[in-house]
Amino acid sequence: MNQIKTIFIFAILAICYSCKTDQNSETAALSVASNTDANGFSYETIENDPTGLRLYTLENGLKVYLSKNTDEPKIQTFIAVRAGSNYDPKQSTGLAHYLEHMVFKGTDKIGTLDWEKEKVYLDEISDLYEAHRAETDPDKKVELYRKIDEVSLEASNYSVANEYDKMISSLGATGTNAHTWFEETVYKNKIPANELNKWLTVESERFSQLVLRLFHTELEAVFEEFNRGQDSDYRKAHYAMLDGLFPNHPYGQQTTIGKAEHLKNPSMVDIHNYFNTYYVPNNMAMVLVGDLDFDKTIIEVNNAFGKFKNQTVTHPTLPKEKPITSPITKEIFGPTAENVSIAFRANGIGSEDQKFVTLADMILANGNAGLIDLNLNQKQIVQNAGCSPTFLNDYGYHQFTGTPKEGQSLDEVKTLLLEQIEKLKKGEFEDWMIDAVVNDLKLSQTKQYENSTALASAYYNAFIHHENWASKVKFLNDLKKVTKQELVDFANKFYQDNYVVTYKRQGEDSNIVKVENPGITPVHLNRDKSSEFLTNFNTIESESLKPKFIDYKTAIKSTETTNGIEVSYIENELNDLFDLNIIFDMGGDNDKKLKLAANYLDYLGTDKYSNEALKKEFYKLGVSYYVFAGDDKTYVGLNGLKENLPKGLELLEHLWNNAIPDQEAYKKYVESIIKGRQDNKGQKGSILRNGLMSYGKYGENSRLRNIYKTDELNAIDPKELVDIVKDMKNYKQRIFYYGKDIDAMVTALNTSHNIPKDLRVYPEAVTYEEQETGGNVYFVDFDMVQSEMVFLAKGDPFNAKNMAASTLFNTYFGSGLSSIVFQEIRESKSLAYSAFSSYQMADEKGKANYVMAYMGTQANKMPQAVTAMMDLMTNMPEAEKQFNAAKDATLKKIAAQRITKSGIFWNYENLKKRGIDNDNREAMYNTIKDMTIEDLRDFFNNNIKGEQYNVMVIGNKKDIDFKALEALGKVQEMDVDYLFNYEKSEKLKM
Repeated sequence: MNQIKTIFIFAILAICYSCKTDQNSETAALSVASNTDANGFSYETIENDPTGLRLYTLENGLKVYLSKNTDEPKIQTFIAVRAGSNYDPKQSTGLAHYLEHMVFKGTDKIGTLDWEKEKVYLDEISDLYEAHRAETDPDKKVELYRKIDEVSLEASNYSVANEYDKMISSLGATGTNAHTWFEETVYKNKIPANELNKWLTVESERFSQLVLRLFHTELEAVFEEFNRGQDSDYRKAHYAMLDGLFPNHPYGQQTTIGKAEHLKNPSMVDIHNYFNTYYVPNNMAMVLVGDLDFDKTIIEVNNAFGKFKNQTVTHPTLPKEKPITSPITKEIFGPTAENVSIAFRANGIGSEDQKFVTLADMILANGNAGLIDLNLNQKQIVQNAGCSPTFLNDYGYHQFTGTPKEGQSLDEVKTLLLEQIEKLKKGEFEDWMIDAVVNDLKLSQTKQYENSTALASAYYNAFIHHENWASKVKFLNDLKKVTKQELVDFANKFYQDNYVVTYKRQGEDSNIVKVENPGITPVHLNRDKSSEFLTNFNTIESESLKPKFIDYKTAIKSTETTNGIEVSYIENELNDLFDLNIIFDMGGDNDKKLKLAANYLDYLGTDKYSNEALKKEFYKLGVSYYVFAGDDKTYVGLNGLKENLPKGLELLEHLWNNAIPDQEAYKKYVESIIKGRQDNKGQKGSILRNGLMSYGKYGENSRLRNIYKTDELNAIDPKELVDIVKDMKNYKQRIFYYGKDIDAMVTALNTSHNIPKDLRVYPEAVTYEEQETGGNVYFVDFDMVQSEMVFLAKGDPFNAKNMAASTLFNTYFGSGLSSIVFQEIRESKSLAYSAFSSYQMADEKGKANYVMAYMGTQANKMPQAVTAMMDLMTNMPEAEKQFNAAKDATLKKIAAQRITKSGIFWNYENLKKRGIDNDNREAMYNTIKDMTIEDLRDFFNNNIKGEQYNVMVIGNKKDIDFKALEALGKVQEMDVDYLFNYEKSEKLKM
């Protein structure tokens, strides 16, 4: 929990702190050096910058952030635009986000077979949309839409779907995506380093102009995304909070997804105007972090993007907010568990608020020793509680959230949260906490800077928010200078009756927007054709990148402790952080109470320390511990600063040996488990992916249903659970260590980790039999706009020889933006926002593989979507060019993949579970090189075609077409309590 909290906070810091307005003497004193490389390009560097940033500005104003990371031969790329939903025209909300989608559609060179002919139709479609928007007569609007659909079909004769995605995928890119938020639109790829020049070739063309092709099908996909938002109580509560905080500013008045009426009445003219206004080089940045050569890279970037023309950009002046002088109340309804949030508005990035709120937030909740952590979560006074800050250009906010225990009101939770804020205002925290918080943030920063994607994210956020990178380098040192009294004084001024309280209650949402299926005619994909640009692109040769495989037996070193425990280790060559894991090859399958016991330990103290005192001691050390019991393994872990490993291990072993059972803590723990089960029943994702999926695989006898009932939990003696944890030391165990100073680590283990000479073997594990699939439709009624469904077919037992074919099949057929499934279901027919299919290899030898497909769609599109998906799963479309592109992409991904650091050990653990004792990627690579489309056809015919599916569906019963479902098998409406075995219930509703 501590790691999650601090990494989240540091991610927030990455977008929050700026000295764009205040250049105080300390910031000015930081050494910012101006340099010129051998080719005459100027760049800035910051003294003592741990990231090694080179910040270039091209002559046209484009900012280029470059940093080197040689962990793998890849480059994380971001292209960031300083424009988001804040700048949407009032009559076209959602425009920036929809534009983001359309930037993937190509240009007058990418994605077209005959631009001059296609353009005629696209211009006509634009005119029709303007008429459609202006028309007020509903019947005439329908007629205009029918004409749009008709002309769009004609236009698709001259377009090629997903050409951008095909080219990017052919590079071996991963993480291809984009996002839009209030002040930003960011385009993302992670590419093999040797493909940089080809990537720049595509991107420079992509951003050179906007072509709105395949417009109305993509618009339907965006509306499906809108529907997903309507099904998210979290989003609705968040929007309500922002509406209260910002009654005038777009932060609260314009959601990024936009209003339904605006999405249904778009203006292609408005979209073009937005693109031409903001998508210009002096309003954009390119971020490249990875295995790159600085001097060579900036030349290539300049060659590709230096030709773009600078133009004046004026961002709109946005409304100012008046101070909040009394609490504002918001209320929303939905099926998920009730919760309450309290939010205080702050000044924006670069303000003093940002600095002090960051510290206050971590004092209140850092995952271990914060006021909320200790007083509410550890004492189990509420179900859960926390807080987090967000800072944007104009304003920020500090949000507190809490979920009630059974029988507890939302107002009681609200009062408890406010009481913790009062403790902060009274200075009821230790003097050492500020130093500990800063050290915690530094530890998270160190982890962030190791990761190329996280570091690149910090860079693009710096650009979006006009941040001075020098101020970011010194930010944590600035925090350390804040005194306790200064923080207390700030808290007393900042946290008053100036908040927005949002009550998320259970009940029906009366504001849901229901939309009819517009009846789109499927457009032509032309997947067997190519634009001239794509043809030429495929002739560009990149330097060859050879794959590197691991000899696990030499990469993982070993030693042992004096008591004979095997210690596997990998040295950390980057920094002074460590990660120590004591591994038991047994879990909940071996002892049903083990998971219960491992989690219970977190609430206990010892004969020397209370639970609160223990949490504080660990936090002071900069060390985190955990005890986690999975199904087949249990881990006792310790991580943090290497210098404090001995003291941290001594403290962990003290807890392990001397934990004292606490009946009251156990009573609250059971109450929390039962309340968690009730809350889980309101989570549609858990119902589908856990409840229904487990039932589809295992039926009644599943791990998910093998739980203790309430009376059984209450009957357990907490001392028994403590004894189970203590007794773990008597079982066989092994250790993995990632860090420096191996001898010191072994010495610490010899000193503190005392175990008997003869260790016991593990209890026999319970097994769960996978059922045969076919002929069953399991349905759960849930209050939602969309319907979601999963098709699941049991396949053959795991066979490593099939890993190559399954990997290539997934790339070609079911995964990614250029896959067959995505093209057919979303691009051509616009039947779903999300649709994919895969052949899932079992994670353990002897277990079955599965064919799986997923769709999330409006209920009134379900019959068409089902037909389309089942047709694909029966008859795989074959496209030779697309197959070759998928093959190249798969090979390039393997060639660029590097398994490094502690990942070497954990990857080997997974391989051994599958019965593999070597780096099987080498065999996969060599097999894929020789595969043909005929081989893929054989794999499809032998493993996918004709499979018998269990179908899991969740949706609103009032909207579901059950006749369409009956065509798939016997429809059985499932009781949620029964699925999870929470309560005695009828097996099936009749």
